[in-house]
Amino acid sequence: MRRIQLLALFALVVAACGAASPQTGDSQPVEGAWQLQSGTLDGNPIPLVDTYPVTMTIEGAQISGTAACNGYGGEVRISGASFSVASIGVTEMACFPPEVMDTETAFLRALHRVDTVEVEEGRLTLRGGNTELVFELLPPVPEAELTGTVWVLESLVQGDAVSSVAGERATLELFTDGSLIGSTGCRILTGSYVISGAEVQFTRFSAGGECPPELARQDDHVVSVLGDGFRAEVDGDTLIVTAAGGQGLIYRAEG
Repeated sequence: MRRIQLLALFALVVAACGAASPQTGDSQPVEGAWQLQSGTLDGNPIPLVDTYPVTMTIEGAQISGTAACNGYGGEVRISGASFSVASIGVTEMACFPPEVMDTETAFLRALHRVDTVEVEEGRLTLRGGNTELVFELLPPVPEAELTGTVWVLESLVQGDAVSSVAGERATLELFTDGSLIGSTGCRILTGSYVISGAEVQFTRFSAGGECPPELARQDDHVVSVLGDGFRAEVDGDTLIVTAAGGQGLIYRAEG
């Protein structure tokens, strides 16, 4: 899956997490998970697609994220207000609609061109070469609220459409040791996960069993959302899981 491929690309990131936290010239921390809010390249706006966000996570001397479609990762050099990236690797997938790839191409070109960084009140701005990228800080994954609960799937989300769940009881349970179990309503899910930036990403993920034809689409939806990495929001007894492309899942804590 894309995220497992991405984690292999970012193996170097894990090794560098102990590096000193980079800061801007005014001592504002640059480390964290950020999402692109606006940008220009050669003075022209970079188009953004709501369901395919552009993200950037800085950890020590490493940078990673999603460039709308593909994941990227590599080295970042920050000294005071100076900012530059090097040795960037990118996974190779195609996403639709075509505008997503236009966003990705423009963002990656801009990222290689910027040379200064400024952080102020939860906003990070990169500038250089008639280019500007403006990011906002993403909230961290609510790990304490997410783990140790049996989450029961109630709804499937695709864009603005919400549909009910069929089949057997579909669940998701994440443990503090990094393991997980669950089901899609017809297949059993097992694996392991890590928190990467503002996302939960599976480092190992398998689905065992068979699904009848009437549950195939539900099974595909659940596996696609979870297996490609997701953001998690806990609101009381509700867990909202969102992934790229406008796909999502809504779970309720087991009573």
